[in-house]
Amino acid sequence: MAQAKTSGILIAALLCVAASFCAARPHAQQTTGLEVFSVPAAAPGTAQAPSFGVALLGGGGDVDDAAKFLCDHSHGGEIVVLRASGRDAYNPYFHELCPNNPVTTLLITSAEGAKSPAAIEHVRNAHALFIAGGDQSNYVKMWPGPLLKEINDAIARGVPIGGTSAGLAVLGEFAFSARNDTVTSAEALANPFDAKVTLERDFLSIPVMRGIITDSHFSPRQRMGRTVAFLARIEQDGWAKRARAIGIDEATAVLVEPDGKAIVAGKGSAYFLELSHEPEECAPGKPLTLNGLHGYQVPPGPEAKFDFKTWRGSGGSNLFVAVERGIMMVTRG
Repeated sequence: MAQAKTSGILIAALLCVAASFCAARPHAQQTTGLEVFSVPAAAPGTAQAPSFGVALLGGGGDVDDAAKFLCDHSHGGEIVVLRASGRDAYNPYFHELCPNNPVTTLLITSAEGAKSPAAIEHVRNAHALFIAGGDQSNYVKMWPGPLLKEINDAIARGVPIGGTSAGLAVLGEFAFSARNDTVTSAEALANPFDAKVTLERDFLSIPVMRGIITDSHFSPRQRMGRTVAFLARIEQDGWAKRARAIGIDEATAVLVEPDGKAIVAGKGSAYFLELSHEPEECAPGKPLTLNGLHGYQVPPGPEAKFDFKTWRGSGGSNLFVAVERGIMMVTRG
């Protein structure tokens, strides 16, 4: 019986090595409010210093080009996934697409977990950061303190960062935090000061994302209206003289280099909006009235590009937005 058991272990070990199964198995550790899932690199090499970049994903499906973008900019070293719900689903995904990178998921479910030395250490040593979807209010509630400081320090030293859905929501200088649940376009246009319109600023400090708010699931969930209302609030509240927004469709990504040059990858479009004047009417309890908001729609493909510094694109199409007493009109051309 003992001999049979020993033989079985040896056979399993040989199969494990042959199929690289052992290398792909996650190692998990748990403390209060934090679970850590780690997978070693499939083909480890010598890591070099990372180079900065931002991968903005609209949710509703992964974009392989975005994962590879983060891997390429990481130059080896650990990819750290930050999330507040779910498990470690991104570990095998990055493990397959980025064979030179070890991958760790930090599942942080409390403010106490966000202060854990293990979480801080992984972010400190990260060569790329990726913020998963879920509910962005968890991030804005739980991360402030040493973890948020460490994330911003990583960005400052050139660590590339990406996010999808809720993870996308917190990447701009301004963010819809969903502290009081989500808000629809109809609700936000009817009253830009609705209790559900909860906006934050200066959560993450990403230079190329200054003056920008982001929104995900853009076309399928008809979020143009609420994004326009967010821009109106940013202007009305004096947060910016030139407020900008990026709305990204599902299964779509905007990949931004440090110089602000960007391309769109995936299945849908990205929408770049700009408001450079105060709205005609933006007051508590009143429907929004706003004229003269300019936008640019960029489809995926090598010919379509956008420059964050000049806020101009090519290979796409212009659009103009007006809102009259809460009713939005979009003109394309």
